[in-house]
Amino acid sequence: MTIRSALIACALAGLTLPFGFAQDVNEELEKVAKAAVNKVAPSVVKIETAGGTEVLSSGPQGVVRKGIGPTTGVVVSADGYIVSSAFNFANKPTDIFISIPGKGRMVAKVIANDKTRMITLLKVDAKDLPVPVAVPKKEIEVGQWSMAIGRTLNPNVEQAPSVSLGIISAIGRIWGKAIQTDAKVSPVNYGGPLIGIDGRVQGILVPASHQSEGETAGIEWYDSGIGFAIPFEDILKVLPRMREGKDLVPGLLGITPKDADIYSTSPIIGAVTPDSAAARAGILPNDLIIAIDGKAVVNQAQVLHALRPKYEGDVVSVKVKRGDKEVEFPNITLTATLTAVANPFIGILPMRDDPEPGVEIRYVYPKSPADTAGLKAGDRIMKIAPSTSMVLAPFSGRDGLMNLMVRFAPGAEVKAEVKRKDGKTETLTFRLSSLPEDAAAEVPLPSTKKKALEKPKPIGPMPPMPKKEEPKEEPKKEEPKKEEPKKDEPKTGLIKQKNAVNHEYWMFVPDNYDKNVAHGLIVWLHPPGKGGKDADDMVDIWEKVCEDHNMIIVAPKSGNDSWIASESEQILQDITDVKSGYTIDNQRIIIHGMGVGGQMGFYLAFTARDTIRGVATTGSVLANQPKENILAQRLSFYIVAGDKDPIAKDIADSKPKLIEKKFPVLFREVKEMGKEYLDVPTFKEMIRWMDSIDRI
Repeated sequence: MTIRSALIACALAGLTLPFGFAQDVNEELEKVAKAAVNKVAPSVVKIETAGGTEVLSSGPQGVVRKGIGPTTGVVVSADGYIVSSAFNFANKPTDIFISIPGKGRMVAKVIANDKTRMITLLKVDAKDLPVPVAVPKKEIEVGQWSMAIGRTLNPNVEQAPSVSLGIISAIGRIWGKAIQTDAKVSPVNYGGPLIGIDGRVQGILVPASHQSEGETAGIEWYDSGIGFAIPFEDILKVLPRMREGKDLVPGLLGITPKDADIYSTSPIIGAVTPDSAAARAGILPNDLIIAIDGKAVVNQAQVLHALRPKYEGDVVSVKVKRGDKEVEFPNITLTATLTAVANPFIGILPMRDDPEPGVEIRYVYPKSPADTAGLKAGDRIMKIAPSTSMVLAPFSGRDGLMNLMVRFAPGAEVKAEVKRKDGKTETLTFRLSSLPEDAAAEVPLPSTKKKALEKPKPIGPMPPMPKKEEPKEEPKKEEPKKEEPKKDEPKTGLIKQKNAVNHEYWMFVPDNYDKNVAHGLIVWLHPPGKGGKDADDMVDIWEKVCEDHNMIIVAPKSGNDSWIASESEQILQDITDVKSGYTIDNQRIIIHGMGVGGQMGFYLAFTARDTIRGVATTGSVLANQPKENILAQRLSFYIVAGDKDPIAKDIADSKPKLIEKKFPVLFREVKEMGKEYLDVPTFKEMIRWMDSIDRI
């Protein structure tokens, strides 16, 4: 070990040194850092753009506007290829100029984009450019020094770039795609290199998020002390493909997990998207994934780490456990897109909280497949299967039928064993349609059997247990029973709470709350300036509805007088808090918001697909392009606009965007309404929509 490296080691270890010696260490550290920056500086370029759109995106992330200053890039090939963060070109500029140390300013063009890691490849007409050395991924470790380099603050590219010093704080972040650093990462150095103390490049700095995707994903981490970089080795590996001018897009297998908890439950497949790579290979719902590419996986998070870094055209092998057998699916070629499929529809409202085998019909939609087949309220569907199947699949309760329905698509012919209200059993055949847009014309009450806490009963005959002879004992004298202490009864009425991380919210629980009834949860996201101030007004409006339709309201409070994307975790924590103390129906968790609260609802619906089942908005615009519908994670929308609202047209444009992705959407434009809440007829229809959101 050299004296210099020994001094650095002492400093990093936090050893107390004499003043003079410590001063020598600081001087040595400064020399080392400067040497590292000078080593990479000739490869760090300044990028300037002109033209393009002004607003990149708007919504809970805030309004993201085009930056007015230069950005940064890194040379990756001596013949003029340069990479940068895709964020720097999200406004689709008409002109791009790159200034290279020793070469001057020249025009650049976009060659290709890596839409998995959000990297853009550019080309200038230049030769003999200096290419920095990459740090092999296997050598990057937590605790190593890292320096974030940017070429934006100094207009003179012949001088040293800006530097922010930190360490590598994590690896394999953003589902295995990124390095995490605590060096300051921001638009000042997006697209620049993250380098080690020896001047080699560890990665390219980008905004990134584990929840959202796209060019502006991750900007919520700006100035947070958390920054990300794509390993330079990974970028160089795909450089030949990008040089051909083809965008790289994420590779999709086409599976959805059965359980919402991706960390503590086994990776059982809940649904397989029709015509996806998984469907073509023969993977089925309820298969348990045990390995990907020969590496064992035990939860859904490990599955995501294995699949998310993959590109379209990449090949993976998947091993599953099906029953008591292991089945291997080698050489599955991942696809770029999934075929959007609408949720299939029988045409019934199911009775809730019923542990008996099958599901009782609460209501039959007129002219639906169920109505055409002759199903009636009070009948019980016991089994269902494709019409070509010899064996019908039994199930228990509403959720059991929903789990089976993800195997079908609209238009499929199915047969069902039905136990009539009078006790007779028959088998009916009908063709499924799509989930309707309209709310039910009526939602008859009661809607529940009030047995939510009972376990579902076995769906087939159980063999009798052998009797065991027990030795006879002398009868014991009965002792007086001790009374069990009563547990605290759940609170009802208007309640002001704080969650586990001290975040404020209010909730309303109807006085007739019954823990044996699974209640729908309405998550109210207030408009600007109303955080906590609208509780009494909302309770006045909703009290009777909550009593009649078994609903609870929870109203998170924004800490910013509006809503921003980073508050989504707090909202989900509030939902978790309510679920820990009350019986909540997971199929009826609905976001309801007004104005920017509704915008936050749209955002949350697509970032928390495992939790949210419906979004009801008024005066809110769907700002970004929605993702595809997922059969196993049903999501419905009720959208209201006032015809006097200046943004009424933009609100109306939300519907075709969602319809394109096969979501059921009910849109209403209310006459003579501006930016108000809801008129009485629309409110009543919305309640019927909410109470029929678990239609099948």
